[in-house]
Amino acid sequence: MIGRIQGVLLEVDPPQVLVDVQGVGYEVELPTSALYQLPQVGSKVVLHTHYVVREDANLLYGFPGKRERELFRLLIKVNSVGPKLALSILSALEPAAFVRCVEDENISALTKVPGIGRKTAERLLVEMKDRLKDWASQIGDDAGLFRNEAVAVTGQKDVDEAQAALVSLGYKPAEAARAVSGVAKEGMTAQELIREALKGMAKI
Repeated sequence: MIGRIQGVLLEVDPPQVLVDVQGVGYEVELPTSALYQLPQVGSKVVLHTHYVVREDANLLYGFPGKRERELFRLLIKVNSVGPKLALSILSALEPAAFVRCVEDENISALTKVPGIGRKTAERLLVEMKDRLKDWASQIGDDAGLFRNEAVAVTGQKDVDEAQAALVSLGYKPAEAARAVSGVAKEGMTAQELIREALKGMAKI
């Protein structure tokens, strides 16, 4: 089991990053909402990871803190929720927001996440309610391990990268384009565009 990696951030290709750990490059998938917290390429980064072994691939998922990883692990225990859907949930909803959805039995908010229908949302509410008792107060205790050193560069490249990241999460290209254009401001990086676009779509 690979539970934590520390190395140099080589590439950011949402939702995946490449981290060099003593000459070995690890491809790690992150929740899109965590990408804006990454340091500049070439800087040191620390990720808490969850390792998944499949017949056709070995996959590594990364998170800024242990609590986010714990929530991911709780999610994949839910029937019909695999790593990809769990990552999509954490990309669309920050941990605190997801916990509030469960506490408030907010099916409407959950069904806005790509890949979640009403039945899956209802299953999440039932199975996660007991697992998340006393969990909300601890969210963020060990978060913030990334340094937000993104360089503000305005340009089409950032817009394209943000739209591609949203499409990879299951949003339609037109939806992704509308969401990004609706929040774009001068000086915003791709990571900032992704974060704000996800927030905007969660409110719809």
